[in-house]
Amino acid sequence: MADAINYGHLMQRALRQLIIDVLQQVSEEGLPGNHHFFITFDTTHPDVEIAPALFERYPEDMTIVLQEWFENLEVTPEKFTVTLNFGDQPEPLVIPFAAVKTFVDPSVEFGLRFDGHEKAAEEEELEAEEEEVEEEEHDAEIVSLDKFRKH
Repeated sequence: MADAINYGHLMQRALRQLIIDVLQQVSEEGLPGNHHFFITFDTTHPDVEIAPALFERYPEDMTIVLQEWFENLEVTPEKFTVTLNFGDQPEPLVIPFAAVKTFVDPSVEFGLRFDGHEKAAEEEELEAEEEEVEEEEHDAEIVSLDKFRKH
């Protein structure tokens, strides 16, 4: 059990769910009105899938725009995929929500920034669980069956 409630982690998870819901709506209904999105993501995240040439151009992070032309927008709870044009060349992108750094819709002056604490919090939780298991393993006592035999 944690020593405290991690509000930062919970808030970031809730805000990522907001992005999931928005992108899901756009995938089903298209972009309404003047809405458009600037999404910056960490290209070094292990689950990001982009063409090698794009990774060479954007070795740390990349900002994409979902506005006039995009296709194949698909959303799952963990990631979204979308095809965008780069120099008249359609390129599919796979972007995990954990890699998203910023999400901005300038048409309504709305923006979110993720500071990377979610990943750190998840890693801290895993480390704490591993330490508990290790402590339990060290506390175990090895007992010889000879101790219980009648002589």
